[in-house]
Amino acid sequence: MLKPYACDPLQSRGRRYPQASAPTHNEFQSDRDRIVHCTAFRRLVYKTQVFLNHEGDLFRTRLTHSLEVAQLGRAIARELGLNEDLVEAIALAHDLGHTPFGHAGQDALNECLRAARPPHAGFEHNLQSLRVVDWLEERYPTYDGLNLSFETREGILKHCSRRHAERLLQREPGGVGLRFIEGTQPSLEAQLCNLADEIAYNAHDIDDGVRSGLLTLDQLDAIELFAACRDEALAAFAQLAGRRLLFDAIRRMLSRQVEDLVSATSAALEAAAPASAQAVRELPPLIQFSADMRSQNRALKRFLYDNLYRHPQVVETTGRARRVVADLYAAYAGDPAALPPAVAGQARPHRAIADYIAGMTDRYALREHQRLTGETLFP
Repeated sequence: MLKPYACDPLQSRGRRYPQASAPTHNEFQSDRDRIVHCTAFRRLVYKTQVFLNHEGDLFRTRLTHSLEVAQLGRAIARELGLNEDLVEAIALAHDLGHTPFGHAGQDALNECLRAARPPHAGFEHNLQSLRVVDWLEERYPTYDGLNLSFETREGILKHCSRRHAERLLQREPGGVGLRFIEGTQPSLEAQLCNLADEIAYNAHDIDDGVRSGLLTLDQLDAIELFAACRDEALAAFAQLAGRRLLFDAIRRMLSRQVEDLVSATSAALEAAAPASAQAVRELPPLIQFSADMRSQNRALKRFLYDNLYRHPQVVETTGRARRVVADLYAAYAGDPAALPPAVAGQARPHRAIADYIAGMTDRYALREHQRLTGETLFP
């Protein structure tokens, strides 16, 4: 069922530590299972997407977001003849390195590391996700990390600076950092996960924004894609209103984007005609929207940035979240005895502190902050 340009688990570039294949699973299915059973994956249920964990039980978390990306990714992969198992593994692992409190926590931790003496290379959640699966998980007797396949690890590392890529290559010549030096592309499955991620968060952030009261249905008229889908829903069901109208419009938005992506990508693949998964890496990105849908997507992102992510209530909340992370870092750096012994004894203390904080859930970070500072920033 796979197209010639899909990743074939029988042709995988393998694992960092060679081991026999499972008798009942291919390589990418084994990766998915390792991810689902790891500690970092379970923690995602209490990590922020946009709204903090304590703000409501029905808002998306990093875990539910990852599941939505996996569902969308598999559906699209099936239409394009790509490897669904690899797409699922990448989607489920792509946010494992996120800090508590989402991007606010990441930004605060990045600033702390850069201000350290001597300064460190900063913090980026994509690179941290790779670090989690390569080093930080402790589940196996003879190696650190999850020992995932090259193809899954390649998909997890969505972005990487040249400096970080060069450091990765020092540890792993010819490994996942090489494409950032050579300017080549990852697999189609990795490219697909990048866009499935965007489709998922754009849709569910509209839902969560309305649920929170920070966005209204009237405001959403400004989004061309949403307005068209809402009108389509009302044409089919004239009495629709409220949340049922919102849900139907979002479903139609998702369908439009998926159908457009499949159509535009199919045309790009036909024109480029890559003969293999390796040939894909030498070509420009092939998983794509049409020009019109790209434009509508950019407008949707701008709307969400201006009206939700930069909403005063969200900014005020994320400001307090940044303070929690910065205070934790300062407390641990100033008093290593406050850390668990396994963390305090590591050779690179600042990076060890960052790893420890990045692994926290929202609620654990808040408890630790209260314990160390005596303050309650989120009553």
